[in-house]
Amino acid sequence: MRAVLMVAEKPSLAQSIAKILSKGSCSSRKGLNGACSVHDYMASFRGQPARFKMTSVCGHVMSLDFIGKYNNWDKVDPAELFTKAPAEKKEANPKLNMVKFLQVEAKGCDTVVLWLDCDKEGENICFEVLDAVLPVMNKGYGGEQDVFRAKFSSITDTDICNAMNSLGQPNKNEALSVDARQELDLRIGCAFTRFQTKYFQGKYGNLDSSLISFGPCQTPTLGFCVERHDKIQSFKPETYWVIQAKVFRGKESPLTLDWDRVRVFDREVGQMFINISKTSREAIVESVSKKEKAKQRPLALNTVEMLRVASSALGMGPQHTMQIAERLYIQGYISYPRTETTHYPENFDLKGTLRQQANNPFWSDSVKALLAEGLNRPRKGSDVGDHPPITPMRAASENELGTDGWRLYEYITRHFIATVSQDCKYLQTTIAFTIGSESFSCSGKTLISAGFTEVMPWQGIPEEESLPDCGKGDVFTVDEVKLLEKQTHPPDYLTEAELITLMEKHGIGTDASIPVHINNVCQRNYVTVETGRRLKPTNLGIVLVHGYYKIDAELVLPTIRSAVEKQLNLISLGKANFQQVLQHTLDIFKRKFHFFVDSIAGMDELMEVSFSPIADTGKPLSRCGKCHRFMKYIQAKPSRLHCSHCDETYSLPQNGAIKLYKELRCPLDEFELVLWTSGSRGKSYPLCPYCFSNPPFRDMKKGMGCNECTHPTCQHSLNSQGIGQCVECESGVLVFDPTSGPKWKMACNKCNVVVHFFEHAHKVQVSSECCGSCEASLVVVDFNKARSPLPGDETQHTGCVFCDAVFQDLVELKHATMRHPTAARRQGGRGRGRGRRPGGRGNPKKPKDKMAALAAYFV
Repeated sequence: MRAVLMVAEKPSLAQSIAKILSKGSCSSRKGLNGACSVHDYMASFRGQPARFKMTSVCGHVMSLDFIGKYNNWDKVDPAELFTKAPAEKKEANPKLNMVKFLQVEAKGCDTVVLWLDCDKEGENICFEVLDAVLPVMNKGYGGEQDVFRAKFSSITDTDICNAMNSLGQPNKNEALSVDARQELDLRIGCAFTRFQTKYFQGKYGNLDSSLISFGPCQTPTLGFCVERHDKIQSFKPETYWVIQAKVFRGKESPLTLDWDRVRVFDREVGQMFINISKTSREAIVESVSKKEKAKQRPLALNTVEMLRVASSALGMGPQHTMQIAERLYIQGYISYPRTETTHYPENFDLKGTLRQQANNPFWSDSVKALLAEGLNRPRKGSDVGDHPPITPMRAASENELGTDGWRLYEYITRHFIATVSQDCKYLQTTIAFTIGSESFSCSGKTLISAGFTEVMPWQGIPEEESLPDCGKGDVFTVDEVKLLEKQTHPPDYLTEAELITLMEKHGIGTDASIPVHINNVCQRNYVTVETGRRLKPTNLGIVLVHGYYKIDAELVLPTIRSAVEKQLNLISLGKANFQQVLQHTLDIFKRKFHFFVDSIAGMDELMEVSFSPIADTGKPLSRCGKCHRFMKYIQAKPSRLHCSHCDETYSLPQNGAIKLYKELRCPLDEFELVLWTSGSRGKSYPLCPYCFSNPPFRDMKKGMGCNECTHPTCQHSLNSQGIGQCVECESGVLVFDPTSGPKWKMACNKCNVVVHFFEHAHKVQVSSECCGSCEASLVVVDFNKARSPLPGDETQHTGCVFCDAVFQDLVELKHATMRHPTAARRQGGRGRGRGRRPGGRGNPKKPKDKMAALAAYFV
């Protein structure tokens, strides 16, 4: 019997597809990585019985990165990243063990069916999966091909079954175009980012950005925002004058007329015209024109239009919108949300899709009327051959989807209904008047039929005062004629919707990546999102763009990236060579990089105007070990210490608070220690600023504090304060925090596990002795006499935190509260053996009973 492995892009997607194909009869189990489930069932495959395994990945299996020393900013010239630095694919998330998981499930399988998202990124993930599974699968089952690709646009029974019955092949060219984009963005982005970051952060202390990043798409995105800012700043208001006239007839409401000359920029000329108009007290009707007009129903919905409307009308950012849209898609409520197409396929079941909305109270009347009278043929849009437009796939309610989910689903549904509705029709009436020898007019609209605006009322014809019935030669009385002084106004800052339009027009990013680029310029502190989701550039964003313009405008203009995107598209169509496009583009940017480095003084001149030198920034905190003068603590991102006398800058851990640590010094270099803390409910540890940037021992890496330092005798080091192996992660050691009293705790030096113990104890110390059972360090605890849990009048006890019966109920495992999600697990090497102390007791065993039980719950 054939064994078939099927792989989807997300666990929830795999579950939905498995339920549909197995008709609900599949059994499920957890995979070895804990993140992905496997759904087993029996069914037929290509006319023969088969055993199916449906599982998933979690997005990209692999990511492109530099190898070895080329990831070290200090050891490699950024110019080498363009050609010399080797890049390789590494597991995108090593903790998931995705390659091993796929290989375990693929072993013994004859066929693989790929259910990855049907876009270029999805094709790329197809080949990442194939690289993992093909080496372990059975070879050549029955002489048939063993790799298939499912193409689908929604998670409905019909679409999934159709995809299973019409399997194709993965597209290597589309996957290669993604490989090319990844490598270009990695090499170009890293080279410019590393150079800029090191150059400017070494000179200025208040940039307030942990990374001065450059991106081939990100930077032109920022450029659009700064271009609008520059127009606002350079705008000079001009005064102009208009004539406003009001006329009436009998007891009818007065009409406000528009001047046919619109405006004049000379007050005296305006006064002359108003003097002419004031010679007559009558307004004579010169003509009345009535014309029936139509407001066209919308084109079918694609990604860019959805993002535009979500930002401008729903107040939802592009990144947030895409996250919600993907959730709705995976749950089967809408079709695939990444598409450039605005034309329904000829075989699209418009009536069936509409019929599903017939019972929704918000639009049921419109839907039932359309079903009874017949659907209107949708407008012919653009078919780029990717996915059908975004449409609702089944009925839903706000209770099912949540507030934001419902708001987006409601818009998508109303837009779909509107595309098969009639156009909105109205009668436009224009009356032309003369007052003296000057011409005026007024216009009004009268609704004939609402059409699609019944379901999209915000697009409707506003109710205006109806114009009176009149004919040529009729006379109205002039109520007033006056000269109004006005001023021209500057444009406003770009809205996200306007920025999305500009990015689409100039070919910056794709429908999938546009939200990412906009999010990046906000995250990097280049732009802030103001009221009305308007994007206002910060000083840093403005200076960067002006600097690029000054050195090489093509770095920020959209032209060169747009040309690169066209080349990448040719790769996906099989019309351009992957290697040639890659090499040609890298050669261009390498030359630009060298010119940028040689000309950096031009950007530096702009920086000097807006930012303070690092020596003038920050507040004195701790003493330098070299000159013994106070170093200044710079809180702006990235937080760091700077010694102006030695002209040296020292890195610090981010996303926490820094304070002096009891004026104690590092025994190796005489630098005063500082204490990093993530808050009262988090973790804290001391560190030496010099050792943090310059690891003193071979088994240490940059970015390690005293809780990872392997100094054999220092009272602050891991060897003195380490207690035992972490109960949760493999490489961490639980280290006592001597500053935490009276709410004493120890914390893992790798992950965010915190163990609280001996609250209100007078004193806690780590002993040099070890537990005979688990080899963890013993702890000496002095309890307050009034609160001692010890029998009799005893106040001191020495024992193992994990094994001692006296300590049994005094230990509580928690997870640290971190200030920023990226700080939840600090990156770093394994360093040394777990919990090794100078007494030569070896690695402590992982505690079994007490802490294993504690690990089952988290507060």
